Amino acid sequence: MEKYKVEGMTCAACVAHVEKAVKKVEGVNEVTVSLLTNSMEIDGDVNEAEICKAVEDAGYHAYKRESNLNSDSQSSSSQIGYGIQADIRDDFKDTTTPKLKKRLSFSVLFLLPLMYFSMGHMMFGFPLPYFMIDNHIAIGITQMLLAIIVMFINRNFFISGLKSTMHGTPNMDTLVAMGSGISFMYSVIVLYGMTYYVSISEKYKAAKLMDNLYFESAAMILSLITIGKTLESYSKGRTTDAIKGLIELIPQKATVIKDGKEIIIDASDVKKDDIFLVRPAEKIPVDGIIISGESAIDESALTGESIPVDKGSGAEVSVGTINISGVIKCKAIRVGQDTSLSKMIEMVSQSAASKAPIAKIADKVAGIFTPVVLVIALITAFVWFFGLQADVGTALTHAITVLVISCPCALGLATPVAIMVGNGIGAKNQILYKTSTALETVGRATTVILDKTGTITEGKPKVTDIILNGNASKNFSKEDLLQIAFLLEKDSKHPLAQAIVNYCQTKENKGCVKDESHLITEYEEMSGSGIRARINGVMYYATKGEYVKKHIVDSKKYEDFILQNNVDELLLMGKTPLFFSREDEILGVILVSDTVKEDSARAINGLKKMGLKVVMLTGDNAKTAEYIAQTAEVDEVISDVMPIQKADVVKEYKHSGEVVVMVGDGINDALALTEADVGLAIGAGTDIAIEAADVVLVNSSLSDVVSAIQLSKKVISNIHENLFWAFIYNIIGIPLAAGVWIGITGWTLTPMFGAAAMSLSSFCVCMNALRLNLVTKKLFSSQKNNKQTLETNTTQEISEKTQETNITQNNYEKNKEKEGISKMTKTFKVEGMMCHNCENHVKKALEKIDGVESVVASHEKGTVEVTLTKEVDDNTLCEAIKEEGYEPKA
Repeated sequence: MEKYKVEGMTCAACVAHVEKAVKKVEGVNEVTVSLLTNSMEIDGDVNEAEICKAVEDAGYHAYKRESNLNSDSQSSSSQIGYGIQADIRDDFKDTTTPKLKKRLSFSVLFLLPLMYFSMGHMMFGFPLPYFMIDNHIAIGITQMLLAIIVMFINRNFFISGLKSTMHGTPNMDTLVAMGSGISFMYSVIVLYGMTYYVSISEKYKAAKLMDNLYFESAAMILSLITIGKTLESYSKGRTTDAIKGLIELIPQKATVIKDGKEIIIDASDVKKDDIFLVRPAEKIPVDGIIISGESAIDESALTGESIPVDKGSGAEVSVGTINISGVIKCKAIRVGQDTSLSKMIEMVSQSAASKAPIAKIADKVAGIFTPVVLVIALITAFVWFFGLQADVGTALTHAITVLVISCPCALGLATPVAIMVGNGIGAKNQILYKTSTALETVGRATTVILDKTGTITEGKPKVTDIILNGNASKNFSKEDLLQIAFLLEKDSKHPLAQAIVNYCQTKENKGCVKDESHLITEYEEMSGSGIRARINGVMYYATKGEYVKKHIVDSKKYEDFILQNNVDELLLMGKTPLFFSREDEILGVILVSDTVKEDSARAINGLKKMGLKVVMLTGDNAKTAEYIAQTAEVDEVISDVMPIQKADVVKEYKHSGEVVVMVGDGINDALALTEADVGLAIGAGTDIAIEAADVVLVNSSLSDVVSAIQLSKKVISNIHENLFWAFIYNIIGIPLAAGVWIGITGWTLTPMFGAAAMSLSSFCVCMNALRLNLVTKKLFSSQKNNKQTLETNTTQEISEKTQETNITQNNYEKNKEKEGISKMTKTFKVEGMMCHNCENHVKKALEKIDGVESVVASHEKGTVEVTLTKEVDDNTLCEAIKEEGYEPKA
């Protein structure tokens, strides 16, 4: 996308004309013009000169944004990033309102005496200087001179209107200029008539013509429109407050360490791998990693979390966050446009500049609006003068009122101001819409498909249950079990071992892990079975159940332990057990599971309350998927699907007429995210998933899916209100100005009231968009309150759900079998698989072999079932399993 700045646009008609002109240039695939930021984005292989010429020919001025820096170097990358930020600053910097205020002040300064000489004297009998008493020509000339001054102050209306008309693209300024200009020219003609009557000594006729002077209307129209433009400009500026707030987070200075000395430089000059220092109360200048020091970091500006996060050596810090306490030394890892904040700002600004599909209606109308109004004004004058036999003054009054009351601005602003406010609110609450289309479409969703791992669940195994053997030594406690577990597992890289070690090192359990030295000998990781080691002369084991039953205790003792402690019921919940034994007795079992996120059930319930169907999609086995689905209370679960099949599932729902939102976080979700009508990526997910998605949820909370959809609904509702106001205003206002209702109700309008109405129309649209801030404030505050409540009541155990859920078990492989293809199934006994991760390793290894269609692995049964579409040698399959560290049996 190439970006251009466009100058001279004043209304939606201008936008339509610029887009139409640029689309005619050969090589342009797509063009998007924003009235709100006066910018243009072009997709295609085109020459800059041709684009600028096309815009110039349409009556406007354009120039391309570009950096003269070489983006290949690290330093220039930083400069480019800050150059982009400078461009965005320029986009949202309010330079128009101060100019309009100045113009308005001078206009009012000369308008007030003009109104005094016209309406004040004529209607209310205000006194005049002695030399003007009964001197109608002097009064008329004074009004004309004051009107000329006001018209000169507001000459931009005439310049823009004339240029656009000469290029065959009349706009709002054309209507204003014609309304004011016709009033002025007609008044000049009347003034000449007055001089004629004075010259023939018929002063009473000259005095009578005073009623036909419209100099005050010519000036008042311009002044009222300027008032409206000032209010509109101010309110438009308010719609970008959220983005301005993000830009203001970017610090201007940084303290770097070079040759052992501290040097203060511009933040834009920091290069990748530079070492920088951050003292308390200072902002982090770029994304970095702490290499020394500890501190609490206030990340509320980026994450919304009010509580500072404690960080030490090895932790990452983000630009714009604030160092609260200690001094930290960091290494720059992302600078310029690559920082998290820069990407967020760029994403939000691009989304705000893009167009939602709903805006196309207003754009089409705006493109023909001004010519249609000119025709209506002409017809109005003819009907009144020739049809109704009215005098010239009355006919012109109605025609001028039609010109000045018509407002294409409200149509043009109806969508972009609401989109801008919506994007800003989303960014404040860490919901980033990449395009306006995504912001609109997500609110029309009918089905939400959720990936399981990392989306509904934490994505990392955690300890959920600890069960002691009541028949073991009486002095053996939970703390003793955790001590043994830590010593056995601390050197293992297995995910289950890491989960147990992490649990032992939590604040609550640190007292269980003694710092005293232990003599550990005969340490052995038994492939597929677990770990054993002699600790202080005693042999301990951390193994799967099959090993315990075969080598440590007899089957009856093992079965009794399982039965007495309801371990089987826990296994049905998808939990993985790790048994700990000493010599010839079971000490206890620690169960590990990928737990459901604390807010998942509440978020899913919120989606269902909105009338959405919630589907869980996972590559996990049916048993685990069913338990997670019951816990999270989803409507439907589809298990045992491969990544490419996830995209097929999304297609099926779309083909059935559903508007599908897909939520995921991993590489395996990228295809489905792209295939969905709108893809939502969890912020903690992979870069590929975030790249493929249309909306990014920075906080990785499923509750933000609810907020993203609700915010979209609010924005679309606001756009509908704005469009309704814009259309109904013109539908009612234009006939009223033309005098259609005089015969029925007696209602009519003067040009001044028409100009006032036009001024307020755009202002009302902008203010209605700003109302979104009040509506959504309640929405997000309730979300935060719920989250804080959840954090306060955090527990490690997941309570079982008794409420029935409509679970549809989908054997995807059978549904996708092709007719006419013969298949065979081989089942292997495999030792060494201890968890779902082990299953996945085996599945991935076997699926790479030509002829393997699908693989079902079970660590609980110790089996691997392979479905083949052609003959594959057993040795080939066994070797693939062995390479992953597991032992296949015939």
